[in-house]
Amino acid sequence: MHAACSQHTCGENVLGIVGLHGVERGRWEVRGTGNRIKVSLVQIEAFDSSFLHSIASLRPQPTSSLPESCEACRDTANMPVDLNGYWKMISSDNFEEYLKALDVNVAIRKIATLLKPDKDIVHEGDHIIIKTLSTFKNYNMDFHVGKEFEEDLSGVDDRKCMTTIAWEGDKLVCVQKGEIEGRGWTHWVDGDELHLELRAGGVVSKQVFKKT
Repeated sequence: MHAACSQHTCGENVLGIVGLHGVERGRWEVRGTGNRIKVSLVQIEAFDSSFLHSIASLRPQPTSSLPESCEACRDTANMPVDLNGYWKMISSDNFEEYLKALDVNVAIRKIATLLKPDKDIVHEGDHIIIKTLSTFKNYNMDFHVGKEFEEDLSGVDDRKCMTTIAWEGDKLVCVQKGEIEGRGWTHWVDGDELHLELRAGGVVSKQVFKKT
């Protein structure tokens, strides 16, 4: 199953935690669509730290990047770096400041900084799919290196950008042109670790993931 969890399971878990911590359902919006669950806090004073830790403790389950029959079909001949694999976060630095630069509201920031999302990456030549998986929000990025496209960031900060991603040496560099100046990110691999530098409005956040 490719979803982090089923629609019903995710919804029941989140609603169960909401009930456990005495937060009224009327103050929350819980929507499940396929493998996504979206929770929006309407009145931010209703949550406490134990509630946030409870949501953060719901971990995504690893998904298979490609059907087994396709593993031998990957074209890695022209890749500066092979990004294929399932990567689990081991560290995150300055992420809340990065979210502030994107004008993400305080409730979502507090939950997001407690989560440890995974990266599931399929890399076939110039075609790359990066799935960022967590029990709070999933975000899929499907692109071809060197080709500009309109990126819908509704899973992040509800903006749209004109995005271009290109190799600079052995680093994959993303430029996201839109409302936020200097927005983008860089991925690179060092041994069995995947590094990610996130940039927005002069703020830099760094994350590290380990291959499983």
